Amino acid sequence: MLQHVLSPFRRRIPPISTGCRTQTFSTQTVRPVQPGPPKRVTTRSLQLMKQQGIPIAMLTAYDYTTATLLDAGGVDAILVGDSASNVMAGHDTTLPITLDQMIYHASCVVRGVRRALVVVDLPFGAYQGNTLEALNSAIRVMKETGASAVKLEGGQHASAAIERIVSAGIPVMGHLGLTPQSINKFGSYKVRARAVEEQSRLLSDVKLLEESGCFSVVLEKIPWQLAKQATESTCIPTIGIGAGNHCDGQVLVVNDMLGLCKDFQPRFVRRYAELADVISGAAQKYTDDVRCRDFPSNTESYDLSWNGG
Repeated sequence: MLQHVLSPFRRRIPPISTGCRTQTFSTQTVRPVQPGPPKRVTTRSLQLMKQQGIPIAMLTAYDYTTATLLDAGGVDAILVGDSASNVMAGHDTTLPITLDQMIYHASCVVRGVRRALVVVDLPFGAYQGNTLEALNSAIRVMKETGASAVKLEGGQHASAAIERIVSAGIPVMGHLGLTPQSINKFGSYKVRARAVEEQSRLLSDVKLLEESGCFSVVLEKIPWQLAKQATESTCIPTIGIGAGNHCDGQVLVVNDMLGLCKDFQPRFVRRYAELADVISGAAQKYTDDVRCRDFPSNTESYDLSWNGG
């Protein structure tokens, strides 16, 4: 029936009974609707989602293939996080990853995305020195990757860098609460802003980041009550990770969400797959098949008469 409805040829619409008399509609041409390219998510899109009460879905990605799959899955934003230092390079912290390495990962991600907003972390050491260093790092990311925005950590001490980057037309996402680049200062990855003083400072920093020009802010590992208060106090979208359900959106590290890291199971992560078991099982089955010469089979091999590709 659908084929008839979408047929590009002229067709006669059958008479429709109204209960009083029969009406016959004139012939018409029905043309199929051609699907267009997906509409890009922008910083403005996230602002509208906050205003309309639509939760924002964000995940991290570090490579082309994963980015393609996440984009097809409908996520609104993809963060090329400095967590690549942990899950891609095997470091204990995010500190070792360099700007060049972040640009490489971001370039791979951007090539795989058609719709989602791509945000790139500025790594440790790429913006803390002075505002000119911060601006130059952000410019490199935008020019060399094609990403849509950068993200950096910190409140008051980062506001000057944020203002200078934004003044160059580069969107900035802030990051408050547990800021992993400051792990040596904190001494642990425990929940932040339990004390009243730190809670007050975080709320002040949220407003400061908004005034400095941030289009959004990540709130990491803070009490949900504080995240709710912060979200209600600002006009920019808040993206939570371990910050409860009252933020304007959520972000997770994709490796955690897919169950690729079996030894890391924090309270705030929900696993939507157990790919560590799937991948290990597939590798074991492949190894067994190779050992017993079951792979490749004749149908997976070429002979002299083969004329295909």
